[in-house]
Formats: sequence, structure tokens, C-alpha cells
Amino acid sequence: MKSKVEILEDVDAMRRIDPGGMLQWCMAFPKFCREAVSLARKLSLDYAGVQRVIVAGMGGSAIGGEYLKQLFIDRPERTVPVEVCRDYFLPAYADEKVLVFVVSYSGETEEALNVFADALKRKCMIVCISSGGTVTRFAEKLKLPHIVVPSGLAPRAAFPYLFLPMPILMQKLDVAPDISPEIEEAIQILEAMENEVSPQKALEENPAKKLACELLETVPVFYGFRFYGAVAQRFKQQFNENSKVPCRWDVFPELNHNEIMGWEAPRKLTSLFSVVMLRDRDEPIEIRERIEATKALIRGKAGKILELWGKGTGRLAKMLSTTYIGDFASVYLAILRGVDPTPVKTITSLKQKMKKAGLKVKAEKELKRFAASETA
Repeated sequence: MKSKVEILEDVDAMRRIDPGGMLQWCMAFPKFCREAVSLARKLSLDYAGVQRVIVAGMGGSAIGGEYLKQLFIDRPERTVPVEVCRDYFLPAYADEKVLVFVVSYSGETEEALNVFADALKRKCMIVCISSGGTVTRFAEKLKLPHIVVPSGLAPRAAFPYLFLPMPILMQKLDVAPDISPEIEEAIQILEAMENEVSPQKALEENPAKKLACELLETVPVFYGFRFYGAVAQRFKQQFNENSKVPCRWDVFPELNHNEIMGWEAPRKLTSLFSVVMLRDRDEPIEIRERIEATKALIRGKAGKILELWGKGTGRLAKMLSTTYIGDFASVYLAILRGVDPTPVKTITSLKQKMKKAGLKVKAEKELKRFAASETA
């Protein structure tokens, strides 16, 4: 019988544990990025006067909003504020000067459908991103700009399709700078990394496999800073959904004002946690000092302290290169645990229970009312 670690050297064994093909979706990440860019560049928009952007979605359909926010947060040139709405309703300030990206991979997420109806009531500018379903159906009926992304993926695997169109569309509306060179650099780096993290690459030369082995039998904790905060959050989500393990994430410098106190717990508890620090060769001195001080304080407390460094020069390349390793590592950890990474049975069960509340049906009725008034 193979040891757990030896499984990661056997491509056929990995495929047996991963019948849904999550590893293949990870491999396609760079290709998905190129296709997402192409889809966005084909869409025409007639909106003008956008003063704020809200990304409405949940889970794997919302994390792109966090990346979008961090991508532009400190760029003053033609950039409007970006917020993420993970709720049934938009914030009170949402009005006709706000652009709302309604993002739902399935097109059936009840929270996103409720926000869709709410955005129509408030006369917001709306762009829908979905693989089909109710979101696309009503975007077409209402003649709203929308992008239909490929279906048949797990929503978390569709991340490039759900994220990359947004910065391109913001640039088209002249509310964000043109980052085409950054996008091209990021995709080229991802393409160069494909062999490095692939199932065929030996464990000792594969950073994603090595990270998975380090995190086995521990609770992962991901620490980022600034734009790596969104990446840390993505890591947490991917290890939850793919690896089926509890984990957490936090950001510098905020974690030095609360999270750090948790490491005063007895070592028999803290040693169960492995910390992954997301690092950058160009990180500012104030952040570097905090990271190094934090490492010194928790050394001997945490089971392990690991570091993962972003690649490239542009912000997007650094974000996506670390994301790529994290996505693969979460699947490799699932395989080490003998768990199929694709199904999310607990989430599916919860959605079935929520159907009884009728909130999705209510949202669909609101959307039908708006569609009827448009054709009247």
C-alpha cells in the first residue's frame, strides 16, 4: 500500500481520488484567464457616470470582487471605489450612479438574485456574469449587458471567468486604468508555472505538492497583507471546499492587534496550526518588520511557519501566481486525505434547506415583474 505522500507521485492514483477532475481544472487556470479576457473585450457597454462599483455574489463568485478591490484600491488614476456585497440587499447608498456586477456562476444563487432585483429597484447600472440560469435569462430579457461564461465547472474553478472581466469592463467605462500589460504578464507567468505545479511534476520539485504535505494533519492559517489579503481569503476558501478542512485567514497589520493574542494559548492547542505567510520581494518595510516580528513571537507556538512568495513585477501577477499554487495545494491536500475535492455536500444540503424559505422564488417574482414592465 502506498503511503500518503507517495500518492502524489502516482498520477493514476490521484485521478482515482479526483474523479471530478479538479486537478484538470487547476491546470486549465491560465487558459481560463485568456478566455475570460477575450469574453470581456467583446462586450460593449453604454453606461456613463459610474461613481462606485459593487460586486454582488457569494463564495467563489464573490472572491473576484475582493481581488478587484485590492487591484485598484490605491491607484488614484480614474479609479472609483469598489466594494463587495455578500448579502441579499445592496447598501443604502446604491443608486443610479452605482455599477453593480451581479456575479453568480450557476445563475441561481438566491442572494445574488435578490441583489439583482434590488439593483433594478434602485436603478443601478448592472452587468451580469454567469454561466446561464436565472441571472442570464433575466439579463437577456431586460437587455442588460452580460457575459456568459463556460458551464460545467465548479464555481471556485471558474474564478478567472468571474474575476478578470471586471477590471477590463471598468477600464472600458473609464473608471479604472488600463492594466492590459499587467494581465498579459500575469497570464504568461501562469503559463510558465503550469509544469512546475502539475500532477506529473515530482513532489520535491513541486511547490504546491510540498505545501500540501506540510499542511497535512494541521489546521492551515493564511496571513497576507494589502492585496495579498484577498489571496489569503481565497486560500481559506479553497482549502475549505477542496481539502474539506477548517482553516482561517487574516491580514497584517490588523492581525497584530488581536489575532496575535490567540497564540498565547497552550502549545498543545497552537501546535495544531500551520501558518502560511504570503510574502513579496517588494513588501514595504513596515509590513516586513511586522511579519518578521510575528514570526519570532509565534515560533515555538505554531506547528509550522511557512512562506510563499509572489512571482512577477505587477500586482496582478503576484496575486494570481500565489493563487495558482494555493489552488493546486488545496487539491493535493484533498488527495493526501483520500477525499474527492469536487463535491461540496454540506453546501448543497444547506441550499436545499434554504429553498424552503422561498427567498429565491420571491426574487424571481421580482425579476419577472421588472421584465414584464420592460415589455409592456
